[in-house]
Amino acid sequence: MRDTILIVRLGAMGDVLHALAAVASLKKSFPGRKLVWLISHIWAPLVEGNPYVDELRFFDRSSLAELYRVWREVRELRPVLAVDLQGLVQSALAARASRPERLYGFDSDVAREPLASMLYTNRIQVTGPHRIERNLQLIAATGARELTRESWIPPGRPEGELPKREFVLASPFAGWGSKQWPLGHYEQLGRELETRGLQLVLNVPASREAEVKMLKNVQVHVSSISGLIDATRRATAVVGLDSGPLHLAAALKKPGAALFGPTDPAQTGPFEAPMIVLRRPHVKTTYKRGSQLDPSLAEISAIEVAEAVERSLRAAKPVAHAK
Repeated sequence: MRDTILIVRLGAMGDVLHALAAVASLKKSFPGRKLVWLISHIWAPLVEGNPYVDELRFFDRSSLAELYRVWREVRELRPVLAVDLQGLVQSALAARASRPERLYGFDSDVAREPLASMLYTNRIQVTGPHRIERNLQLIAATGARELTRESWIPPGRPEGELPKREFVLASPFAGWGSKQWPLGHYEQLGRELETRGLQLVLNVPASREAEVKMLKNVQVHVSSISGLIDATRRATAVVGLDSGPLHLAAALKKPGAALFGPTDPAQTGPFEAPMIVLRRPHVKTTYKRGSQLDPSLAEISAIEVAEAVERSLRAAKPVAHAK
């Protein structure tokens, strides 16, 4: 199908969100082409109804039978061009299997697995520093000229109970333990925000509810990704870690505070959002997955976070002009 463009970005949540502007830019630049996105099924709620995506194809490696199904379906595509935004050997192989005329991906200096770049017909050097900027540079190399830095987010779906008054939403868990803030700090943050007229809500998946249900001064909100999107839209502000929920809030231009430890906010911080980043200056940057809490995050106090939320809200509040 030589009128087709294939995007490969399988996951995870934050990375899918970082790909949205690039995908929109590609469709805006080539509106007559059919844009197909190969993605893991779990992240589909992030792109449901996306006006820049014509079709979703789902990647599932749960069994050999499923991998064969994916391979068979992808081979039928034969796109005019394919773009691997993931930079893994797995994603590069999936893109290569579609038999594109041209396959674009990151140069080995940027690809997460340098061997992946050997599978591309066009290896693109990008700078950044932010991953959204890098994705846009890769898309521009395909000949795309209608570039946008905006991300389309679905409306989500209401789930569970949320406060009737203004609230701050936080998601206390991340893919790596080294990116998390101590759970006990959220109790203190809840007290600090209450003095400012704000309630703290912790959003968690059902599988982790037991870890937070005994915390004081917080309301626990259990939901799926769709419920998280809806809650984020309703929140007055967001307190986030370097994880998917923070990148969702940034895409929605929410005010609040972003708490960073060993990862670099210049690469994965809230992109063009009215958030205040809190990070200790002595932290060594690393993207090695750590299971233990990074001590630098524990040094960030609840008072600092509450004050950052307050400053962010003041800055984001529209200025009243005299008539």
